[in-house]
Amino acid sequence: MEEERRDEKLTRERLQEEEQEGPELGVCKISERNQCENKYGLQYDKKGKVGAQALADFVVELTPEVGERVNTQWTLFVDGSSNESGSGAGVKLQGPGELVLEQSLRFQFKASNNQAEYEALIAGLKLAIEVKIDSLLVRTYSLLVANQVNEVFQVKEPALIKYLERFWLLMSRLKEIVVEFVPRTQNQRADALAKLASTRKPRNNRSVIQETLANPSIEGELVASVDRQNTWMDPIADILAGEPSGVMRYTKEQIREAGHYTLLDGTLFRRGFSSLLLRCLPPGKYESVMAEVHGGVCASHIGGRSLASKVLRAEFYWPTIRKDCAEFVKKCEKSQMFADLPKAPPEQLATISSPWPFTMWGVDLVGPFPTARSQMKFILVAVDYFTKWVEAEPLASITAGKIVKFYWKKIMCRFGVPRAIVSDNGTQFASNQAREFCEEMGI
Repeated sequence: MEEERRDEKLTRERLQEEEQEGPELGVCKISERNQCENKYGLQYDKKGKVGAQALADFVVELTPEVGERVNTQWTLFVDGSSNESGSGAGVKLQGPGELVLEQSLRFQFKASNNQAEYEALIAGLKLAIEVKIDSLLVRTYSLLVANQVNEVFQVKEPALIKYLERFWLLMSRLKEIVVEFVPRTQNQRADALAKLASTRKPRNNRSVIQETLANPSIEGELVASVDRQNTWMDPIADILAGEPSGVMRYTKEQIREAGHYTLLDGTLFRRGFSSLLLRCLPPGKYESVMAEVHGGVCASHIGGRSLASKVLRAEFYWPTIRKDCAEFVKKCEKSQMFADLPKAPPEQLATISSPWPFTMWGVDLVGPFPTARSQMKFILVAVDYFTKWVEAEPLASITAGKIVKFYWKKIMCRFGVPRAIVSDNGTQFASNQAREFCEEMGI
């Protein structure tokens, strides 16, 4: 036995050496190898060629697709309940393994028992569509609902017809669905959830998804119509994404301006000189961005220029950003309430003709007034142009001598000789006596 094993080992080593030598083997060696194979029961299989196409087909066949969902059938248990205290529905969605989703719906509207059963069925289908299930087995305790959706019973009630149409609309979004009737003993959990919704107040059991349905599912869903208006971004986006024939309808300035922008996944961005790409905003979103930056969580109610710079640092852009930020700050109540008091006057300043105090006076007569003591009924008034200081004296009669006396006593003796006295050239002010007095004093 040992000799046979030794011979067999030597034969294998010789065969390996012959395979390494390749085409240099002679005819005698090939015949000798065949004799050894027959003697010891060995079999030599030559390795065949593997085609590249076969290998590629193998890889394609066994490589799973990205995001491929496993077609696993889920089971949906539904039941509705309606009584004097209210109505509700229970939904139990059971997946592979121990995955279970439970939902309890309470209705704020009156519903019959059949309507509650349909509401439970529709709520279960919405939950299955949200979970992205392809194959679904629905089990319901209502024999009427099970036979109507399977087109065994005829539907005559108008409300149930609308529920059936709603069911068919949701069923079209699933690849495979089967509805069957089960006795109450096999649908106890869904029945308990339905009674929970119809008899108790919501949020008593936090382990179950509890919702309140305000309106029946057959009522038309609200559809918001969006009226899109042209914005400042449309020409730039058309130039960047359009064909050369469509670009020709824009001016050279618009084409040159579009060079500062770029499109990434359909979103328009502006290239910054010292910052990252700035996202361009349509007109409807200016207000929300400025409100968040100006008065948000980390805001300090800054001014218009600082607000515009901070919005740019937040990587947002629109053409009128500086003007809009300045106008937004003016409308902010807190900014106006706690801002520094303005140092500028409320109106435009007027030039002052008098360079220093008491060098120019304005004089005039006021009256006549009702006669007072000593027959006083006129007032002679003088006002300094610089300090607005007022000097006044009552008069019983108006004469040139009293005017000259007022100049000397009220003005010159108190404030010195003025440079000029301005009057309306009345008879008393333009008299020879007053004129000679002013020329003598150098006024």
